[in-house]
Amino acid sequence: MTDKLTIRWHLRQIMATRGMFQTTDLVPLLAERDIHLSREQVFRLVTKTPQRLNMEILAALCDILNVGPSDLIEPIAQPRHESKTGTEEAGPSGIGELRPVRARVRRPGQDRPGPSV
Repeated sequence: MTDKLTIRWHLRQIMATRGMFQTTDLVPLLAERDIHLSREQVFRLVTKTPQRLNMEILAALCDILNVGPSDLIEPIAQPRHESKTGTEEAGPSGIGELRPVRARVRRPGQDRPGPSV
């Protein structure tokens, strides 16, 4: 059973410790380092953990905030739990104890509840 590697992205917290509370504060600072991103791209970069990150952007962020890459990116190893069927167990966002209800198939005219008269 191998661990699943996830990432914690600390850009927003580090910006706050530097007194930068608006994502648009980064746009001109990145532009000074020849990184041209739209306000929307910078907003997503700050508020969400990126799936992919350009090395030039990472280097520019480290330079702007005076931190190292390990201050921005924290790898977290989470153990994987597998059931006997090989599927992952339902986590907090899963369905938990909910299970489907068995359907009952009936032919026309068979024990159908009719309207009350």
